[in-house]
Amino acid sequence: MKLKSQKPISKGYNNLIRNIGTILEHGRRQAYNAINQILTKTYWEIGRQIVEFEQEGKEKAEYGSALLDTLSRDLKQKYGKGFSRRNVLDMRRFYINYPNWQTVSAELSWSHYIELLGMEDTLERSFYEKQCIKERWSVRELSRQINSALFYRIALSKDKQGVLELSKKGHIIEKAEDIVKDPYVLEFLNIPKNYRYTEKELEQKIISNLQMFLLELGKGFTFVARQFRITLGNQHFYIDLVFYHRILKCFVLIDLKVGKINHQDIGQMNLYLNYFKKEENSENDNEPIGIILGAEKDHFIIEYALGSISNKLFISKYKLYLPDRKELEIKLNKLLD
Repeated sequence: MKLKSQKPISKGYNNLIRNIGTILEHGRRQAYNAINQILTKTYWEIGRQIVEFEQEGKEKAEYGSALLDTLSRDLKQKYGKGFSRRNVLDMRRFYINYPNWQTVSAELSWSHYIELLGMEDTLERSFYEKQCIKERWSVRELSRQINSALFYRIALSKDKQGVLELSKKGHIIEKAEDIVKDPYVLEFLNIPKNYRYTEKELEQKIISNLQMFLLELGKGFTFVARQFRITLGNQHFYIDLVFYHRILKCFVLIDLKVGKINHQDIGQMNLYLNYFKKEENSENDNEPIGIILGAEKDHFIIEYALGSISNKLFISKYKLYLPDRKELEIKLNKLLD
């Protein structure tokens, strides 16, 4: 028996499959967002009920931990899992910190808010909330940024008014200085303490963890190349990492140093920036930015080495382990005082 041959798939049919896929993904996203908002509103309402019961119209709650213990036990008995003492406490804290439902973002999940509620400082929490919405961080990404003290690292480079603006609006990128951090935290590279690594190994570790490195760099960075070759006469030079910043519309060149940054490193980066301005920039590109990332830096040498340089060149330290949040908090409090 002769089998009927199938007709060739037309281009229109492939488009149909793609269109259905797009509609399906959009529908799933909408369904997830709707469920998330309902869940978050439910927990907010439970928190409101608890707080209003505690207060009974008074300013201070008369009920302490005994109420939460009893409530947790009875709710678990009646409605099953999801009402541990910690969960009930989180619902209560959620309402206390967000008494106006209109201020709760539909773009953040309940899990996002659990991470945010762990912070007592309202300036810090407000910053992470705004930044999380702007950069669409997952819960894992939000957790990593909190642990790496992103708020303090950015805030310490600003004045008092700048810190307050940071907490109200998040981190707004308008100029070259806004994309530079000091220090950069590269704990995700998992380099053991006391291990003597080379610049090549450091670069390879970053490339292997590029998604996390982009998260540390911040919003707007796109990867262009590693070991970008520049040829001048018979000499070859190699830039460790090259990125393009979509917001500032410019190339960002990064050179990695495992030891202390010296004046030769600064001169070399200045050469790279001059080359990019002349040879790589297109008509619509702004001036390139250079960042030298080193394990150590001498402020006096850097000050004199950068003295006559007009290019946008920055020197930053990197840390392979999470910074001391308490120390950063003390520094920030001094700035705010």
